[in-house]
Amino acid sequence: MNIKEEIRKLIEKAIKSFGSYDGPVLVETPKEKTHGDYSTNIALALAKKLNKNPIEVAGGLVKELSSKVLKNIGIEKVEVAGPGFINFYLSKKFFVENLKKINKNFGKNSNLKDQKVIVEYTDPNPFKEFHIGHLMSNSIGESISRIFEFQGAKVKRANYQGDVGLHVAKAIWGKMQNQNQAWQNAYVFGSEKYEINETAKKEITELNKKIFERSDKNINALYDKGKKESLEYFEKIYKTLGTKFDYYFFESAVADFGKKIVENGLKSGIFEKGEKGATIFKGEKTGLHTRVFINSEGLPTYEAKELGLAHIKYKKYGYNQSVIITGNEINEYFKVLLSAMLQIFPELAEKTKHIGHGMMRLSEGKMSSRTGKIITFEFLLNKVEELVKEKIKDRDLSDLEKKEITEKVAIGALKYSILKQSIGSDIIYDFEKSISFEGDSGPYLQYSYARAQSVLKKAKAEKIKASLKNIPNEISKLEKDMIYFPEIVEKSGKEYEPHVITLYLTELAREFNNYYANNKIVDKNDDFSSYKVAITEAFSIIMKNSLWLLGIQAPEKM
Repeated sequence: MNIKEEIRKLIEKAIKSFGSYDGPVLVETPKEKTHGDYSTNIALALAKKLNKNPIEVAGGLVKELSSKVLKNIGIEKVEVAGPGFINFYLSKKFFVENLKKINKNFGKNSNLKDQKVIVEYTDPNPFKEFHIGHLMSNSIGESISRIFEFQGAKVKRANYQGDVGLHVAKAIWGKMQNQNQAWQNAYVFGSEKYEINETAKKEITELNKKIFERSDKNINALYDKGKKESLEYFEKIYKTLGTKFDYYFFESAVADFGKKIVENGLKSGIFEKGEKGATIFKGEKTGLHTRVFINSEGLPTYEAKELGLAHIKYKKYGYNQSVIITGNEINEYFKVLLSAMLQIFPELAEKTKHIGHGMMRLSEGKMSSRTGKIITFEFLLNKVEELVKEKIKDRDLSDLEKKEITEKVAIGALKYSILKQSIGSDIIYDFEKSISFEGDSGPYLQYSYARAQSVLKKAKAEKIKASLKNIPNEISKLEKDMIYFPEIVEKSGKEYEPHVITLYLTELAREFNNYYANNKIVDKNDDFSSYKVAITEAFSIIMKNSLWLLGIQAPEKM
């Protein structure tokens, strides 16, 4: 139990003297440190219920809190402030004792040790390119997977890819018209013709059925070749992004099973027949909208395949929780899907959480692979790498070091830009801001870590060892903020929000750089140099662990 939870438990105990109260007891970390290290507004909520003065209620609660117990857990002072807030101030001894606990495993917990979690993310479709939407899903999914793992969960990473469907038929048809064009170009060509040419549309529709049924040897050969090339192309990107999937699921493998589930559901009245013989789910019955699960050609749609996928995932891993990360443009689709799943597989629906992320936009606007106006991952990465190369070209680094730093910093810049805000928000990507070594960026965090490593290297050369024995009179904000890291990890996991970590980490890096600017850390003539080195070492550990949670590499030098 962390100090925040201990304070909350003590408040709950104190409340009992005021009668029953079933509302939440919130304990927060104030933005202004003059308001304490922790604060609660419980007196205001309780006063409203009791029809009493909040300041009087706050004073009564403070009296109920045992000063001996408070001191034992590290609280030096408790004050009533403002309209009735109760502020808690931690002792210097508490901070120093907790700084001693910072090691390479700092921040880890076993909250989820008995949990089996499967996280599905990225999901690029074969025969199409890997675009910035896939980059967003990958960055978010990888970070959430790591946050769960850091808390003891057994996490399996899953990738679900559409290897059948109209998009495949369009690409195959386009390739059949011109064997020399790339698969992405073939897809764009097929998409255009499908929209404007009735003959092409009919041929693509027929081709879609043949691909699904694997009824034509020549088409099968072309399809197999294209799928293989696509998956190899994706694997290279996963490696660049630092992702290794445990499971690969394909629509072709779940389609038949999904269709059978829907057919059984039709018999039991969950689904019904719609126009032209399609099988539909009437979402309006639960305040949603109608969706087709088997189309008029008798083929299962994405919705039916998702039902099959959920069951196959569970048979494969037996998860306690299934997390699915997609773009938020299909949030409403998932609401209908989960509503149908709740009637068919209620236990799986209750274990499933869908997270919809926003869109990344450049000045050109929203991407579209159907029209070919797509912003690919390669385009974005190459442009960022060019800017980073230019930024570090005059630094005293070898060519190999420059290459490695460029790769790490470029990926860090992209991932941080995605993870720094709430998942559902859209992002306007700014190339220059994203690679800045100052302020709100991934490279700024990486640079702060590299700076700390440089200090530690210098301390080692000067034979100054890290030690927390000789302690200065004042504890800096940096030292105080470091002990909150375990709480930040827990919060980010509970909220499924990596940006909780990015906000904390950016502030922590700012505090370290202020500390660095105002202190000569490595100084043989300074009695507190060993202490300052210990603080730098602790900061390095937290920074490295945090960057790992974000899926960002921590370079030793920049």
